[in-house]
Formats: sequence, C-alpha cells, structure tokens
Amino acid sequence: MKLSNRVLNRTLLARQHLLARGTLGAAQLCDHLIGLQAQDMLPPFLALWSRTVDFDPATVSAALDDRSLARITLMRGTIHLVTPPDALRIAPHIQPELEKIPFRKGFNYGAMVGLDPDEVRAHGERVLGDEPMSAAELRARAAELYPDRDPGAVLQTWLYQLPVLQTPPRGRWRDSSRPVWSRVEPWLGAPLDHTYPLEELLLRYLRAFGPATTMDMQTWSKLTGMKAAVAKLGDRVRTYTDDRGRTLYDAADAELADPELPAPVRLLGWYDNLLLSHQDRGRIIPDGVAPPLQSFAAQVSPVLVDGYLCGIYKIFTTGDTARLRISPRRNWTGTEQAAVESEARALLKFVEPDRTPTVEILPAGTNLKP
Repeated sequence: MKLSNRVLNRTLLARQHLLARGTLGAAQLCDHLIGLQAQDMLPPFLALWSRTVDFDPATVSAALDDRSLARITLMRGTIHLVTPPDALRIAPHIQPELEKIPFRKGFNYGAMVGLDPDEVRAHGERVLGDEPMSAAELRARAAELYPDRDPGAVLQTWLYQLPVLQTPPRGRWRDSSRPVWSRVEPWLGAPLDHTYPLEELLLRYLRAFGPATTMDMQTWSKLTGMKAAVAKLGDRVRTYTDDRGRTLYDAADAELADPELPAPVRLLGWYDNLLLSHQDRGRIIPDGVAPPLQSFAAQVSPVLVDGYLCGIYKIFTTGDTARLRISPRRNWTGTEQAAVESEARALLKFVEPDRTPTVEILPAGTNLKP
C-alpha cells in the first residue's frame, strides 16, 4: 500500500499529539514520545504545552526534584527529558556510540588522541563518584589529572564516556542554572538495564514517529543495525511504501490518520524532535530541506500551519515587554494569520505572563532580529 505525504503528515502529527491537545501527564507523554529534547530549559516545556491541555510547568520541576523525570544524554548525543526506566534502558544502547566520539581526530582538534580511553574513563568514574558535581569542579579535577591537556576536552570526554545526567536545579521551570552532573545509576538508585532489546525501542519509535524507513530510525537514534532489529519484530510490524517507492515500517496495530483531518497552528520549541527524527523531513517540511540548526540554536523556533513548517518565531524580552516576532516561509491567508496570532498570544501568556505581550507577523522571509 502506498502512503501519500499527506497521510504521513497527519499520522505523524496525530502520534505526536499535535492534532489535538491531550490529557496525558508529562511522564506519560515523555514515555510515549521516548523523551523530549531538553538541551535548554524552555523547549521541553514548550513541547508539553503544545501537546497537553492545561499544562502546568510546575509538574515537571517537581518530577525532576523527586527523580520521576530525568535529563540525560541519549539519542543523537543530545539531552532528553525522559522517565527513569527509559534513562536506564536506552543509555546502554547509546553509550557505545558516545564513547567513540572523544578519541577521534576531529574531536577538539585531536585533544584526546594518544590517551588510553579505559584509563580516562576510570579517572572519570573516580572523580564523579556517587554525588553530583558541577562542570567547574569536574574541569578543575581534569586539569589536575591531565595538566598537559585541555581540561574542557577531558571534561567533555568524561561526559561522553560515562552514563550521566543533569541534576536539578537546571531544567526546572524558569531555571537555566549551569549544569550539575551525576552518574545515572546513583542518581536514579538503579542499575542500567542491558537487557532491553533494540527492536522494542524501534517499535516504540514507530508508534511515536512512524511509519518510517530504517534510515529514519537511524537518523533519530544515531544507532546502526536497524534492518536486523526490525526483522526481529516479525509480524509485529507491517510495511507500506511512500511516493518515492521506499519501504516504510509501522507497528502492525498502529492506525493511520485521515489525511483530511484539520491541523491546528502549533508553535514548538527549538530542536523539537518532530523536525529531527527522520532522514526525509518532507512529511513535515514542505520542501524537505532540514531546518537551519544554527538558527534554532539561537532560540529560533518552528511555526506549523496546516501541519507543515511554514514559519519561524522568536521571543524577545525587554523590560516589561515580550515581543514574539514571526517570519512566515510563505504568504499566509487572513485565516491562517489570525490563527497564528491567536496561538502566539496564548504562548506568550504561558511563557511571559508578567510582561506586556506583542505579536508581530512580518513579511515572508524577513529576518527575525528587530
């Protein structure tokens, strides 16, 4: 069966809880979506606000404090907000790939080349121990142990080599404190789970992002062995083709969305996994071109209109004013523009409730900078 781009678009939005806000709690949604991008404080809160009814950010702050949610380096070597079970069972799959990074010649201009990886890891385990440590403390110990090396590079190496997570207060609502790191097992009070099959993880990926190709799965996870893992799922998956004839896999009991379903305007956070979890992003970006990551790193975020990336926005705060500036990728109809402005005002009320809100929709293609 061939699936149109529109079917893939609406199915992705439905599985991402972006066709209608739902009632799942933060932990339940993190479990379904296999984590939320959390490199910075705000994006996971924007992700949850866009997907749930009456979202209260205090619930996430409380969950970080009571350790029922965690911010850990996982897929693509980036920080994700996940449940403890996912932290413990996904990390063993990701960790071997992360550990290769620091000893490549391209890492910090070869800063770690020539050192014994096992010895460096052992030093890191002893330094970090069982208690959280700030990056500054870790850097100081790195300078003591490796006086002829860049301590920042040694610190980064430890953070790749060891399964670690960021502890509160960083990650709480409105708290962008500097990172404090802990090894995963002492913080969560449980050992890593090395028995969790890769194929189970991929089946969950399909439930949240599918139907998808094996290259989509690899792009999302940065892991290899996708075809062999999918083969192990047997009749738990079914196959389709896309309009280019590529094989798409999906959970056998997962439903496809009606392509005629309306898709409401959504303003997401920068680095939302919706945009980063497929090799072919054509199902969410009209021309299929990957978003400019350097722009999103500057807190420039996507606007979805009719289910597709149709603009970008950024919030600028000055004194008691919050300006949300939007640059469309194409000319919008009056109805679309009104819907975008309404959602933007709701977002400002959530993010900056104490500032006077201003929404500015610029001509298509205009630079967001005031």
